[in-house]
Amino acid sequence: MRTDAAQIVRLEDYRPSDFLIERVELDFKLHPAATKVTATLSMRPNPAGRSDVPLALDGDEVNLKSVALDGRILEAGEFEARPELLTISQPPQGPFRLTIETEINPTANTRLMGLYRSSGNYCTQCEAEGFRRITYFLDRPDVLAVYTTRIEAELDEAPVLLGNGNPVESGSVAGTSRHYAVWHDPFPKPSYLFAIVGGRLGRVAKPFTTMSGRTVAIAVYVEPGKEDRAGYALDALERSMIWDEKVFGREYDLDVFNIVAVSDFNMGAMENKGLNIFNDKYVLASPETATDTDYANIEAIIAHEYFHNWSGNRVTCRDWFQLCLKEGLTVFRDQEFSSDERSRAVHRIAEVKTLRARQFLEDAGPLAHPVRPSQYREINNFYTATVYEKGAEIVRMLKTLIGDEDFRRGMDLYYDRCDGTAATVEDFLKAFADVTGRDLSHFARWYGQSGTPCVSVHGQYDEAAKTYRLDFKQHTLPTPGQPTKDPMVVPVALGLVAQDGQPMDAECERVDSRGVFVFDKAEDSIAFTGVASRPVPSVFRGFSAPVKVSLDLSNEELLILLRHDTDAFNRWQAAQTVAMRMLVSLSTGTQASDEDMGALSSAFRGFAQSDALRDPAFAALVLTLPSESDIAQEIGKDVDPTAIHHARRTMRQHIGRACFEPLTDFHRSLARAESYSPDAASAGRRALRNAALDLLTAADPQAGEKLASEQFEKAGNMTDRLASLNVLMTIPGTVRENAIASFEERYRNEPLVLDKWFTLQAAIPEDTTLDRVKRLMEHPAFSMNNPNRVRSLIGSFAMLNQVQFNREDGAGYAFLASIVLRADELNPQLASRLLTAFSTWRMMEPMRRGHARRALQSIAQKSNLSRDVGDIVNRSLEESPLL
Repeated sequence: MRTDAAQIVRLEDYRPSDFLIERVELDFKLHPAATKVTATLSMRPNPAGRSDVPLALDGDEVNLKSVALDGRILEAGEFEARPELLTISQPPQGPFRLTIETEINPTANTRLMGLYRSSGNYCTQCEAEGFRRITYFLDRPDVLAVYTTRIEAELDEAPVLLGNGNPVESGSVAGTSRHYAVWHDPFPKPSYLFAIVGGRLGRVAKPFTTMSGRTVAIAVYVEPGKEDRAGYALDALERSMIWDEKVFGREYDLDVFNIVAVSDFNMGAMENKGLNIFNDKYVLASPETATDTDYANIEAIIAHEYFHNWSGNRVTCRDWFQLCLKEGLTVFRDQEFSSDERSRAVHRIAEVKTLRARQFLEDAGPLAHPVRPSQYREINNFYTATVYEKGAEIVRMLKTLIGDEDFRRGMDLYYDRCDGTAATVEDFLKAFADVTGRDLSHFARWYGQSGTPCVSVHGQYDEAAKTYRLDFKQHTLPTPGQPTKDPMVVPVALGLVAQDGQPMDAECERVDSRGVFVFDKAEDSIAFTGVASRPVPSVFRGFSAPVKVSLDLSNEELLILLRHDTDAFNRWQAAQTVAMRMLVSLSTGTQASDEDMGALSSAFRGFAQSDALRDPAFAALVLTLPSESDIAQEIGKDVDPTAIHHARRTMRQHIGRACFEPLTDFHRSLARAESYSPDAASAGRRALRNAALDLLTAADPQAGEKLASEQFEKAGNMTDRLASLNVLMTIPGTVRENAIASFEERYRNEPLVLDKWFTLQAAIPEDTTLDRVKRLMEHPAFSMNNPNRVRSLIGSFAMLNQVQFNREDGAGYAFLASIVLRADELNPQLASRLLTAFSTWRMMEPMRRGHARRALQSIAQKSNLSRDVGDIVNRSLEESPLL
């Protein structure tokens, strides 16, 4: 195991590699316990690097068998080999060929990095630094090479052999029961994009014709017998390819594109060139086993990994500090794809909910970091919401600033300039600066400054002059390592709404024709002329910047926006803001007034009666109150999760009772007998029906239990069945326990569905849930070696069950600490992800805060922690300027 004593890596210390690798020839002889790998590297000194230096190749627990230089086996004194480093003190000064033989035990590789076995199949995961677990290598993203890979295996064990690039040769190995396949990738790539797969796999495939008329064989490989669940993934891939051609002009470049689903995977998926490897939860789907959310996630993640072919593969990262350059950009691209495929307004709200729940939380805690960090100890810990989601928001803001046409021109220039290279954030921004003539140096601050800017907006109307002024102020709280902050470039999309709900036409020279004002100072004001009456400002339409907004609007004015704003996002936001104000009051001991509660309930009822059926998916979002985690973030300090839980339950009861008749009608009228379809309209109807069921149960648990039980029994798809079971989780008793048992019996042979079963129970907000979770760890289907299963049970308890993870007695914290230490011995990446559940510990009230600190200290005091866990726990415990 690696320890936390690892050296800090700093962006400012970057320098090019002293050596280059032009071609890589790999030979894998697959075996469950003793896979032999021969790597032949065609190398040369890098003119941009240092001369007369040793050749140092990265390794990680590598079992070296031999090293040869230009065909000659090196003697022991000519090199030094340690598990983490191979050093040749006097390499040639010109081109040379280095041949390295290693041996791997894929079955014993529980870290799931490098080459490992999953359900009897061989697969690889090399991002970020997994290739060095296969062979010694210059394992860094700026060393690009052309790869040719030969894979050999027992025919019965692994009839399917897949690699990067195009297939060029296959056949039997003479005199044996083995066979082989050779793959060649003509596009230079870094080692983190390397992949192979070998095993027994079923295949679903079709031809795809690119915009230039080339035929590509696209295929999805799954466990035999599950081919009927791969159709939606294949369809999503085809739609992604068409969309990228149409919107970004990007055509696929190989003869084949393969997706492989595996059951043991640390991540969601991996964009290896031409051979994407997926966690099977983001590939397999049928109406009986997958929810509408599952279908939407499959669509988005299939698209994300495919889009990486250009934003990540053809143009990759110079170093890992530039991770946002591929991930943030590609998240933006997959969000745009999903918005075009579904409802743009609904999808935007979902994006922002995720950003606030994950990234805003990260920015407010001890693990806050810039989108492009300046240093790290363990790069695996920086695959974060900040890099992904906030990185995407930066790209979106850039598009808002320069407009759609110039954004496309900038993207084209970026690809033209950087194709086949390892690029930086500066390369990316320079393309847009060059096509527009803009100075983007101030905007670039978004990449280097951590924290979420807070923007306050105050309006003042001058009736005599018929003018309306908006005053803006921004500030960003200190974050670890950055005690002082500079003003950011904040694009504010806005409009004015009259008190009667009509849009107002008013002139403001600092607001462009698209309704965008660029706020780039600590304080600024804009003035509208020709304003006939006091307006209600609608600011940050479409969530035009990733900031926290403080408005001086009354609840009455916000409810005008809910009823009348032309911007769907701000209609939803208005309802959330009013509800949040009351929830914070209830949670902190200040009773919300009957008048305010009545006004909100009346507004919800009016919305339900008049608007809900126009867009059921949007209505379901409006009728869903802020989560307990959202409320905790809003309170910010001395948080009492129990009080928050009771406050939210009380408000759900009020809303449910106020809207009982329309909700009852939704639940009845939106039940459809036709066959299931995952399309957006059908999913929206189910979303509203199930949101109605949730609120009806809050209003009348006895009636809700009856409705939920009937829906559970009659459900014709997993969405409705799981939603009804989720409602039953809130009502203790025989009905719930019988439903839990029935669900398990029905799906005991469906691992992905059992993950949902574990998750539902882990999220029950009752004092007995921790004991239930411990019992479920003894369930035959639970395994600490399977990341999906651990995340579904332990991760769900820690991340979703705010009231029980943050128990007053500290038992939830102590439990997670023990699991993190146990997981760290098997899979450090998984352990470190679980550990991030402690990111809110400094927000808690003093008693809980003390329990959490002791739990973290118990982890920190353990010897031989992995670098992954050591990094997270130490950063979590460091004194923070936030305190």
